[in-house]
Amino acid sequence: MSRLFGTDGVRGVANVPPMTAEMVLEIGRATAFVCKQHKNRRHRIVIGKDTRISGYMFESALTAGICSMGVDVLLVGPMPTPGIAFITHSMRADAGLVISASHNPYQDNGIKIFSRDGYKLPDAEEDEIERLITTGHIKDIRPTAGEIGKAKRIDDAMGRYIVFCKNTFPEDLSLEGMKLVLDCANGATYKVAPIIFSELGADIKTICCEPNGLNINDGCGSQHTQALTKKMRENGADVGLAFDGDGDRLIAVDEKGRELTGDHIMAICAQMYKERGWLKNNLLITTVMSNFGLSLALKKMNIEQGSCKVGDRYVLEMMKARDAVVGGEASGHMIFLNHHTTGDGILTALQLLAAMRYYDKPLSELAEIMQSAPQKMINIDVKTKPPLESLTSVQDAIQAAESELKGKGRVLVRYSGTQSMCRVMVESADEETTHRLCDSISAVVRQAIG
Repeated sequence: MSRLFGTDGVRGVANVPPMTAEMVLEIGRATAFVCKQHKNRRHRIVIGKDTRISGYMFESALTAGICSMGVDVLLVGPMPTPGIAFITHSMRADAGLVISASHNPYQDNGIKIFSRDGYKLPDAEEDEIERLITTGHIKDIRPTAGEIGKAKRIDDAMGRYIVFCKNTFPEDLSLEGMKLVLDCANGATYKVAPIIFSELGADIKTICCEPNGLNINDGCGSQHTQALTKKMRENGADVGLAFDGDGDRLIAVDEKGRELTGDHIMAICAQMYKERGWLKNNLLITTVMSNFGLSLALKKMNIEQGSCKVGDRYVLEMMKARDAVVGGEASGHMIFLNHHTTGDGILTALQLLAAMRYYDKPLSELAEIMQSAPQKMINIDVKTKPPLESLTSVQDAIQAAESELKGKGRVLVRYSGTQSMCRVMVESADEETTHRLCDSISAVVRQAIG
């Protein structure tokens, strides 16, 4: 089923129409209706957003839709997505809506929905919201004028989230004397991140903390670390921290200017968690996109690894099913369930800095715990998406490559969930083998369905 909101709730998902104010109003009305089914009391929904210019229009449309259904709105303004999840749970609201397109350019926008417990909205409730909108049924549900909801701003929401984040940093450690550069992607972390790290004692410099509605993720943030690296060199910084537009991802740069992936960060944090007795069930949850080098590093640390399909939703599902507290993606989206219900870039950064202080080592030295295996990925435009298992030639090519690797690498062939595209990824012990096998499998995929 094609979701109205997509896996991450961003515009651009296959078969999902562009966001319009009318659609957003209907999403607000449908979400409010679903929330009102829970208990016979006054209901409240939190609305937050990132810094893109369309957020103002969509915030008004959502507010109008929710209030028209007799539900009150709590407005918190620009705040990281995980901050909205926290506020929703702490204020016992019925839901939290985030207007954001994450790491996408400013032209895009979308909506993420959290339930009252701070987790992403369950599939069943998301399906019901989608059904109400696509069938037009929500247009027939209208409360009387006396039941119209009210909207008000929560002025202390930012302060609440700042305190929450600071409390996730171990009390026995300090950031005193550490030099940091923060790249806030001109996005939702631009106010809270500098306050959090400076109040914990760090000496901070910031870049891309001046959003104008049009510059979010523009050549900066977690996907573009060049400017961050330059600023670090200029200031002799110990660490560079790059967040994405809505603040749920982190990419770090060490003191030598090397960019660390989410896999490196997970390996470092998992090691610290294990040594401090925090790594529940001695388990780390990753996705199939994590580098083969992470698996090798975890084996050396005697830490078990669970692997799920791509998407933070699936990481969280497996973490809850297997009772793990740490999980994440190579893209920098990490979840620490001992602290929060969702991925949080600032929280992740605090755990990474805690590891630096705990081991009293520079980040470049800590990162040596994992050596990334050479990896190559090729994205192939496809006309159709037949089950890959049904493509004999593709399966033969995959099996031949896996036989050659003999367990010292891996092959992953999968369809994109949002585009007409097949992704071919190969990892092995050396560059030549990696590139050759990836090219050969890709050629077979192109011939079969390209």
